[in-house]
Parts: sequence; structure tokens; C-alpha cells
Amino acid sequence: MSLVCLGNPLLDLQLNVSEEYLKKYDLKENDAILAEAKHLPIYDEIIGEKDLILVAGGAAQNTARGAQYLLPPNSVIYFGSVGNDVYAERLNEANVVYGLTTRYQIQKDYATGKCAALITNHSRSLVTDLAAADHFTPDHLQKPENWTLVENATHYYIGGFHLTVSPEAIKLLGEEAVSKGKPLALNFSAPFIAQFFKDQLDSVLPYVDYVIANESEAEAYAQSHDLNTKDVAEIAKHVAKLPKKSKLPRVVIFTQGTDPTIVVSSEDLQVKQYPVKPLAKEKIVDTNGAGDAFAAGFMASLVEGKELAEAIDVGQWTAALSIQQVGPTFPFPKEKYNKEEN
Repeated sequence: MSLVCLGNPLLDLQLNVSEEYLKKYDLKENDAILAEAKHLPIYDEIIGEKDLILVAGGAAQNTARGAQYLLPPNSVIYFGSVGNDVYAERLNEANVVYGLTTRYQIQKDYATGKCAALITNHSRSLVTDLAAADHFTPDHLQKPENWTLVENATHYYIGGFHLTVSPEAIKLLGEEAVSKGKPLALNFSAPFIAQFFKDQLDSVLPYVDYVIANESEAEAYAQSHDLNTKDVAEIAKHVAKLPKKSKLPRVVIFTQGTDPTIVVSSEDLQVKQYPVKPLAKEKIVDTNGAGDAFAAGFMASLVEGKELAEAIDVGQWTAALSIQQVGPTFPFPKEKYNKEEN
């Protein structure tokens, strides 16, 4: 049993900033955007800060690393595109600690992508310069040594940010998933994906068996598709009913922070709610990557053959574990999920 993940590898530059700093660059709390020209000075401004923390990032890579944290060795393979530089070396070093297998496409003419993770209190604003990550091509997947890994995988996970890079690569994995009856999961990843990459999102959704998103991303989807509702459960029902290519049911999972996780399956369209167990405020260190951590626990559980309800529970546990660390990371020695205790 193994999991193939596809996304945009980035080195996170994480720093605590003031609300005024966010206003300076017209940024919002708990948001994620692609850097425009006006945002590019941020990276040079924060790189010299003594409190800056460098973390191997990229949403799908965070999820891949977290899933490997929970699964047996050599269970997760991650594909993405990086530069031939020290930042890519940093990413590899971080992944080796977790035992994650990476098959990067190396770009000679572009630097490894970076993301400024600007923290205010327990909120984060992510500003991403994709650089090399923006140049991933489907033929990298099709190399014989890589395609063998794709064929041998039992599950597939796509970070929604990759819709800005190569929907064709996502469809390539989608066709493989459909032809072999294997499940494919897609994370919406950020509100701007549904807002500004609507066509790309719509083009890959027929391949998707598991949709993962938070409430802001769900509302952005509803707005861009003129659903005229902010009711997360109603949005989940709509997405669950969308046409799909495989015979597997579509399961829509919308997280809502500390509010219950909403789950709807196309099998019965019944709305199920899974309460989130409270975590003492003083234990919360950093919420950056909490959604990626949820996806990690959820996907690892699917690979292990766990039932849906337990997979949700593991996802919530993994998210709680991660937000007690700095950045989208997990503690060592490894902690193990205990169904009875959780």
C-alpha cells in the first residue's frame, strides 16, 4: 500500500509580524496568495530577520511528509519541481528525516520556490513565489522509473495549488486512478484556487473521489460557482453530486477549524458532523499547516484501510499534533495515534 502525492515544493520563510506589516502589503490573515510584483520585496526584507524560521514546505509536501510520519517506511512518494540549489537541498534534508521519498524534477533555470509564512498571533498569511515549482511538466511523471511508482501506488493525493501549474499532470494521475479503480484526493488548498482557477478546478474534479477543503475554500467555491449559499453543508452536497468518471463514491470533507468537520458522500448525500476535540490554548504553537496535517492523517488512514469515521478522527488528531510544533512539522520521537485514547 502506498501513496503518491503531487504538489508545489517550497521552502517556507516563517516569521512573526505585526498587523501593520500585513497592511503594508495588502495581505489578509488566514489567507494564501501567489506573490505579485508588489509582494516580492517581502522575501529580501525577512531573510535577514534573526527570528526567521526556515521550514520545508509546500502544502502537498507537508501532507506527504505527515502521511509518511504515520505510515511504514517507503510508503509515500512525492513529485514536484525544484531548482538546483541549496534550498532544494534543505527540502531533501527535511524529507529524509521523515523517510519521505522525493522524485523532484530539477530546473536549471529557476530557483526553488519559496513561501513567506507571516504569522500574526495564531493566524497566518502565506505569500508564495512559485519559481521552479511553476515549471513541473507531465513528462516527468511519465519517465519509466517514475511511472512505475505511479502504477504501484494504491492512492493519489493532489495539492490544489498544483492547478496553477499543471492540470495536465493531475489528469494523467486521474486517468490512471480511474482505469485501476484507485482513489484520488484533491485539496482545494486556498480560496483563490476556486476563485481564479475555476476552469482548471472544474476540469479535474470528475477524477476526484475525495475532496478536502476548509470552510473559507468551500465558500470561495460556492461564490465562484454562483451557488448563492454560505452553508458549508449545502456546498458539500453540491460538490458531492458533481459528475465523476470512476465508480467510486465522492466524499467531500470540509474542515472548520475548531468547529465540527462536515462530511458528505455521494452515496446518500447525508450530512455527517465530526466534532473536533478541544486543545488547550496554551498548547497551540503555530497553526500554519494544520489543514495539511489533517490531510496527512486522513490520507494515511485511507492507505491503511481505515473506515471513513476513523480516518477523520486521525486527521483531526494529526492536525492537533502539528499545531503544537513550529511550522508544518511533527514531534520526534514519533507519537502514535491511539483510537481508544482519542
